[in-house]
Amino acid sequence: MGAGPYGLAAAAHLGAAGANIRVFGSPMSFWTEQMPKGMLLRSPWGASHISDPKSALTLDAFERGNGTPLSRPVPLGDFIAYGHWFQERAVPEVDPRRVERVEALGHGLRVTLEDGESLDTRRVAVAAGISRFASRPAEFDDLPRDLVTHSSEHADLAPFAGRRVAVVGGGQSAFECAVLLYERGAQVELLMRAPHIRWVGRATRKGLIGRLLFHRTDVGPAFVSHLVARPTILRLQPQFVQRQALRRALAPGASLWLRPRSAGMPITTGRRITSIARTGDRVRLGLDDATSREVDHVLLATGYRVDVRRYPFLSPSIVESLRFADGYPVLRDGLESSVRGLHFLGAPAAYSFGPLVRFVSGTEFAARSLTRRVMGKQAGTTDRGRDDRAFEYRSA
Repeated sequence: MGAGPYGLAAAAHLGAAGANIRVFGSPMSFWTEQMPKGMLLRSPWGASHISDPKSALTLDAFERGNGTPLSRPVPLGDFIAYGHWFQERAVPEVDPRRVERVEALGHGLRVTLEDGESLDTRRVAVAAGISRFASRPAEFDDLPRDLVTHSSEHADLAPFAGRRVAVVGGGQSAFECAVLLYERGAQVELLMRAPHIRWVGRATRKGLIGRLLFHRTDVGPAFVSHLVARPTILRLQPQFVQRQALRRALAPGASLWLRPRSAGMPITTGRRITSIARTGDRVRLGLDDATSREVDHVLLATGYRVDVRRYPFLSPSIVESLRFADGYPVLRDGLESSVRGLHFLGAPAAYSFGPLVRFVSGTEFAARSLTRRVMGKQAGTTDRGRDDRAFEYRSA
C-alpha cells in the first residue's frame, strides 16, 4: 500500500525476488500534492536514491538518462520526476485505486478497495506515508483553514504573495517554507521556540574525512550516522544510547544553504505563543515577551506525529491487535507488526528501527529486510523482550 519511495522500493525488491505482488497507490502523490513547489531536498545526492535490488535505478542513472545535469541539492520537481521514472522501470503496474479497509482473517489478511473489490493475501506492507500524521497544535483548532493551515496543506505558496504570514516551527520545513514565502513576496516572520538557529551541513561529506564522519545514508551528525545506518544493531543498544542517537539525529535544524536566502527575513527565536485570537479576517498571536503579531495567515510547520491508528483503512480488530508505543506499531524483524503478515514501512517503523527509516535513504534497509522476511530467508522474532528494547520515543 503506497507508491512513494518506500512503497516503490519494497515492490521493486519483492518483485525481483519472485514474490506475487499487487501495488496500490498514486505514485509520488504526497511529494506532488503536499510539498511546496521550489523546495529542495535536505538529504544530499548520495542519500536520495530510491533503493532497487541492483542499485541501478539511482539518481545518477536518471540524470544520465535525461542528458542534462540536475541541481544539487535536488529540487523537489526533479525528485518527483525521478520517482516516476523509477516506478515506470521497476514497478510498472501500479493500481491507483484507494484501499478502503485492511482486516485480519484466520488465514491472512483481506484488502478491500474503494470500488468494493476485495483481495485475500498472506501479507500487507503498509507504506502509506505521513500525510495523516500532520501535527497541529490544539490551540489553533478553533480557527478556520483560511486563517491557519499546516505546511503539508500547500503545494504552492505563491498565493500568499503580499500577505502577512507567520510561520511557526524551528525545523527544515519551517525555514524552507518561510524562505519560499519571503522569495515570493509575502511579508513573513518565522517564530520559533529554540533560542538559536541550528544550521545543518557544516561538516564535509566529501573525501576520506567525509566517509569517516558520515555514513552514506547521512542521517544524524558525525559518527552517530554510522550507528543510525545499522538499525538492527542500534535497536540492541542500551536505551540511553538509543535515546541519544535519536535526539541527535532528529534535532530540529535548517540546511546551511538556506542561510543566505534568509538574509533580511524576520526571524524571532526563543519565544512561545501564549495567546491566539481572531480579529476579523486576521489572527493576533501573543508571545511570552508581551509582544504580539497580527497576521493574515498562520502557517504551522510543526512536523508530524506518528499514530497509525489515524490510518482510516485499518479495521478496529486490527488496531486492537496491534502492539503500540506512543502511536508507533512495535515491529519485529522484517518490519512485521504483532498482527501476523502486516508490515509497516517508513516513519511508522521508526520506533523499532530508529530514525533511518524516516528518510529516503532508509528505503534500502526497509525493502531488503521486508523481502528477506517475506521470502522466508529471515525468521521473525517473537521475543517480546527484544521488541521492548526498541526506541523509547516517549522518553526522548
